[in-house]
Amino acid sequence: MTEELVAAIDQGTTSSRCIVFNRSGEPVSVAQREHRQIFPRPGWVEHDAEEIWHNVEQVVGEALDATGAGPDRLAAVGITNQRETTVVWDRATGRPVANAIVWQDTRTGPLLADLAAARGEQWFRDRTGLPLATYFAGPKLRWLLENVDGLRARGERGEVLFGTMDSWLIWKLTGRHVTDVTNASRTLLMDLRTLDWDPELLAALDIPAAMLPEIRSSAEVYGTAGGPLAGVPVASALGDQQAALFGQTCFHPGEGKCTYGTGSFLLLNTGATPVASRHGLLTTVGYRIGAEPATYALEGAIAVTGSLVQWLRDNLGLISSAGEVEELARSVDDNGGCYIVPAFSGLFAPHWRSDARGVIAGLTGYITRGHLARAVLEASAWQTREVVDAMNADSDVALRRLRVDGGMTGNELLMQFLADVLDVPVVRPGVRETTCLGAAYAAGLAVGFWPDLATLRDQWREDARWEPAMDPAHRDRELHQWRKAVRRTLDWVED
Repeated sequence: MTEELVAAIDQGTTSSRCIVFNRSGEPVSVAQREHRQIFPRPGWVEHDAEEIWHNVEQVVGEALDATGAGPDRLAAVGITNQRETTVVWDRATGRPVANAIVWQDTRTGPLLADLAAARGEQWFRDRTGLPLATYFAGPKLRWLLENVDGLRARGERGEVLFGTMDSWLIWKLTGRHVTDVTNASRTLLMDLRTLDWDPELLAALDIPAAMLPEIRSSAEVYGTAGGPLAGVPVASALGDQQAALFGQTCFHPGEGKCTYGTGSFLLLNTGATPVASRHGLLTTVGYRIGAEPATYALEGAIAVTGSLVQWLRDNLGLISSAGEVEELARSVDDNGGCYIVPAFSGLFAPHWRSDARGVIAGLTGYITRGHLARAVLEASAWQTREVVDAMNADSDVALRRLRVDGGMTGNELLMQFLADVLDVPVVRPGVRETTCLGAAYAAGLAVGFWPDLATLRDQWREDARWEPAMDPAHRDRELHQWRKAVRRTLDWVED
């Protein structure tokens, strides 16, 4: 008998992937394609949703071809996605009405100032668990309604539909207009406790309810796919960071992970009750399986980590491939007194300062390409340290180890520096692409491919571990310097 498989589509910020997994949770095949990053103005970031859909069709076909199997061998497909990126499309034609506005985009800053003046940030935070920040999807939708001719009237008539990338892909695959609780919790439109669209929030942002998808759980059958996945149940949707939390099997309160990709995101499972942060973290939905109660999480979101390496490659030309950054950073013993704070879209957790912009601090004639490369890597670790400090202040139990995943975890210099600045062990799992794995796990649970969470937990394996080795006094000095550099990013944008 031919073994059944589960596929996961990972629609990310810079690329789309499809990975096929076997029953042991091991990857069988993978295909990936990058898409364009569109920068119409400073601070604006857009994607072509049609281009992304065509790439998804391609990678699904390539991943299936690589297994030598057709869709008939797939028990289910799950979706994980870049969160907050906002798409509006025509209900009749299925075509986007404008480019998608990406989560990194900062154009909604003036709107957020107006909302803060009218309602106060705490009013939004109490309902959604989120600060008023350019990060989230609802204000991006409001911007489109106000700036695309005729869109508001069409939205009120239900002729155009809104969604994050999960909704867009589910619509293209099945014709169903749905989202899951994790993605809905990133819109500034959903009540964290009712897990439904909040009429008062919709009124505050002036969003027509007719445009919104139905909110469903993270693991259930939404519909049956067509196209290259014809006949396959589409059975999960999770925002990428929640998918990684699930793929790392952080199923118990107090367990957490950090994913290192375009940005970096540290999530801590807080159980069945949302925990309000007092130190700049987000309160979000971690996942919901079928009809079971939702599991909540605290999250520290860092906008720029892996994309800083891309910037070093594409904008400065100091390396020709991302993999070269470690070798270049190892060519020097330290950062030479140089610090890079990549506030390209403002500072995210725990600062939430949209007025900040990036700086390179401590430049002297001594600094070389190697020092800049090292400062790029160290920036990811120091930003993580800031989030961990906030999380320790908000939670009852201090972090004792950090599970990590994502593409940057292959950089061993970064992983050791991360253990050094956090002063805890850093642990990498056997399957590093836990975002896709989490989506596959949730889809498999929904159709009975895997029986329960305990089975998934038993499959987790450690691949590598880094222990802290930095002198505490040196760590404290470097942290002091980093904080000085962060302060120099503030108050840059005045309008």
